Amino acid sequence: MLTRFRWWHIDDVLTIEADLFGAEQWTPGMFWSELASGHHYLVALDDEGVLIGYAGLAVTPDEAWVQNIAVRRDAQRGGVGRALLEALLAEAARRGVPRTMLEVAVDNAGAQKLYAAYGFEPVGVRRGYYQPSNTDALVMMRDG
Repeated sequence: MLTRFRWWHIDDVLTIEADLFGAEQWTPGMFWSELASGHHYLVALDDEGVLIGYAGLAVTPDEAWVQNIAVRRDAQRGGVGRALLEALLAEAARRGVPRTMLEVAVDNAGAQKLYAAYGFEPVGVRRGYYQPSNTDALVMMRDG
């Protein structure tokens, strides 16, 4: 089930962040800031109500940016990431933005494949974007 990301989800989200992103994880303050800014954030809950994923979208009149999508390791490959992405794209469409953008690590082939399946195409590279690993980010875009 997908539902609105609320402040009380932050601790569970941070556990996933630490596992998936290590030193490059977002801080509690970053999530508080995203929520306070009114960005569109969702969490995915399993049948027992346990948080297994989350995603966020920042929207301006000109474009939407997928801020993050993450799924707990033991819940990956089960359609949760796809459901989160579809919900973000539906929100972007609802708001009528002409394009949706995202950044993904150049070494994250699985995520790139998922995004490509939804019409995202590479449009640039941000060198050293992810810190402290200095990993490059592939910038991807889709119309609509």
